[in-house]
Amino acid sequence: MIIEIIRWVFNLIQYYEYAIVVYILMSWLPGARESGLGRFLGKIVEPYLGMFRFIPPIAMIDFSPIVAIIALNFARSGLLHLVNLFL
Repeated sequence: MIIEIIRWVFNLIQYYEYAIVVYILMSWLPGARESGLGRFLGKIVEPYLGMFRFIPPIAMIDFSPIVAIIALNFARSGLLHLVNLFL
């Protein structure tokens, strides 16, 4: 039971990373973020990305999504470590 929940959380984190990547790629397409999918992804992704917006853009490139994805990977690695520690 616990293993299934952990697997579900791992998959949820992976899908969230995909959502971040798709949302960022949508910024390259004019009007894509104003579409239904863009607004939906914005509602899901922007609150999380907002925590990393303190990082200033360098040469007009926003590195906050990269840092956000790295933070998700650290969280997933920490969860895996806890699972290995207790199971």
